[in-house]
Amino acid sequence: MSQMNKPCAWTAIAVLTLCLAGAAASAGTAPAPAAGHTTYSDDEVARAANDFFKNGAQDLGKVLQKVLKEKGQPVAIIRGEEAGGAIGVGVRYGHGELVYKGGGGRKVYWQGPSIGFDLGANAVKVFALVYDLPTAERLFRRFPGVEGSLYFVGGFGVNYVQSEGTVIAPVRLGVGWRQGLSIGYMNFSSKKRLNPF
Repeated sequence: MSQMNKPCAWTAIAVLTLCLAGAAASAGTAPAPAAGHTTYSDDEVARAANDFFKNGAQDLGKVLQKVLKEKGQPVAIIRGEEAGGAIGVGVRYGHGELVYKGGGGRKVYWQGPSIGFDLGANAVKVFALVYDLPTAERLFRRFPGVEGSLYFVGGFGVNYVQSEGTVIAPVRLGVGWRQGLSIGYMNFSSKKRLNPF
């Protein structure tokens, strides 16, 4: 790395660390349901996830139980796909559909960088539980998270990303190999973007 790029890398790490510190401070409590939205029941979440993934029901059930126990019942779900890779510095791109209970779906995209001890590439299906999201428009921002904090069983992995009061718990299952500890964020948008920032 050249002398000129070192300050940029350290600045990026510092910004991501500060974002994550703010998210971690309020991540310990279960969010309240968003006003005006009915929550999905545990059975509805399990059925929707099993229909989406179509396999691994036992291991999927363990992951969902952990999230539902810690965070409660979600007001929305996101079903989609994601691909990414990293060699220290990483990137991910995804797309899917945001669905409130009883409401129509809305196409959403996400992208984001990561920095840390992370290596590999993967392509995954993503089923995300969404908490305290009053409107779809409030999704379109950055959600910091720590990838190395994920809970993993039988091929399924989940971690939490958070911005203000909104928490998203993406459950992932896919092919490829990627391991390590990294910090980063999911940046949601209404249109596909190449810029991960």
